Amino acid sequence: MKILHLDSNHPLLMKKLREAGFSNDENYTSTKTEIEQIISAYDGIVIRSRFDIDRQFLDAAENLKFIARVGAGIESIDADYALKRKVKLIAAPEGNRNAVGEHALGMLLSLFNKLNKADSEVKNGQWNREANRGVELDGKTVGIIGYGNMGKAFAKKLRGFDCKVLCYDIKENVGNENAKQVSLAEFQQTVDVVSLHTPWTPQTDKMVDAEFIQSFSKPFWLINTARGKSVVTSALVSALKSGKVLGAGLDVLEYEKLSFENLFVSDQFPESLQELFQMENVILSPHIAGWTVESKEKLATVIAEKIIKNFKNQEI
Repeated sequence: MKILHLDSNHPLLMKKLREAGFSNDENYTSTKTEIEQIISAYDGIVIRSRFDIDRQFLDAAENLKFIARVGAGIESIDADYALKRKVKLIAAPEGNRNAVGEHALGMLLSLFNKLNKADSEVKNGQWNREANRGVELDGKTVGIIGYGNMGKAFAKKLRGFDCKVLCYDIKENVGNENAKQVSLAEFQQTVDVVSLHTPWTPQTDKMVDAEFIQSFSKPFWLINTARGKSVVTSALVSALKSGKVLGAGLDVLEYEKLSFENLFVSDQFPESLQELFQMENVILSPHIAGWTVESKEKLATVIAEKIIKNFKNQEI
């Protein structure tokens, strides 16, 4: 089988596929239109988030058997049309779930202990102890929305903190020994922290809006290591100003490009985003929650193993 790699990944991916007998070509610079001119020659593609795989691309890829995305989500792929064309979709949430769990925990602890604010002040010659008094995770109720690979990994990290962990998911019976599954109403009545671990879908698009935020009984902390478009920035800024949201750790932003490689979809800074940048109780990172040295290797290994398992012995 011939595989076209559209993004660079850990060398292990190519090595494992080559050793299993697959033919590998790399093209990291051609445009989507240029790729569409040659894609019919390939049985599979490996991509991260370079461009969308839409109907036009899939129609051009008349011999395509699979699309492997080196990451957790497949929202950059027209999944329904791909499946209609009998193209198998492969992702690797197992590869970076631990990294995401650790990043979410790190953001939460940094917010609780005002570490970023304190660090900046000390480096500027300010020694403000009382103004940087923190709060403890012990005894808090942490709520996880989306209890799949990422949510479960975060819950596992919380086991040693003597906090209560609840989860809400549209799927039934996903709770485990690390988190009790509850209704959305109970979730919003109880939690002190909300951590998002959902894919980007029509149901989660702009999910965290003003109405959603006001539905919580208590002020809460927000962590988002999932997808930026699930949180309405203007609503979050208003809630941060009012104290309804106590602080936010955001690895992803509403205005981030779908490629994940750049922040803005335009050169204009929306006013709400400018305000967010100035808030001391907000921690930001550039979509790197699953972006560790270890996860790069794990992602490559998982994708390679799934391709080999599904297609090594398939006749073309």
